[in-house]
Amino acid sequence: MRARFMVILSTALILGGCATVRESRINPFNWFGGATQEGTTAIPVSRQMADPRPLVDLVVEMGVDRAPGGAIVQATGRPSRQGFWNAELVRDRATPGETGVLVYDFRLAPPKGSTRVGTEPSRELTAGTFLTDQDLDGVRAIVVRGAQNQQRVSR
Repeated sequence: MRARFMVILSTALILGGCATVRESRINPFNWFGGATQEGTTAIPVSRQMADPRPLVDLVVEMGVDRAPGGAIVQATGRPSRQGFWNAELVRDRATPGETGVLVYDFRLAPPKGSTRVGTEPSRELTAGTFLTDQDLDGVRAIVVRGAQNQQRVSR
């Protein structure tokens, strides 16, 4: 009877300690929250010339997934028509603003000729980038910008 009581008591204490892990930074589900959609700000022409590829029209989805040694930032965008290619998340280091915020532009190459508009799912492109733990040191939020909107993920 005494051994059974000790097992029940120790199990209750161990499970009670799990409540603090749920809210801590070591819990991977608590690492970055869900993405929120925001309005976008205009990008100066001088920075647009550095990379001539246009921004994706709409950032549909964004997420940050933990990986060994860092995290993977992944975004899905929807251009105005089919045929866009070479999607890439390009870090914008010249953006003034909040400290602890990484800003990425979702850029893609336009098609060579005229193409159909097509359905929304057929136009979607996904791009991603890897950030090391050193890159993420001190980062509170990650933003992915498109032409019409931007998505933000915060810790």
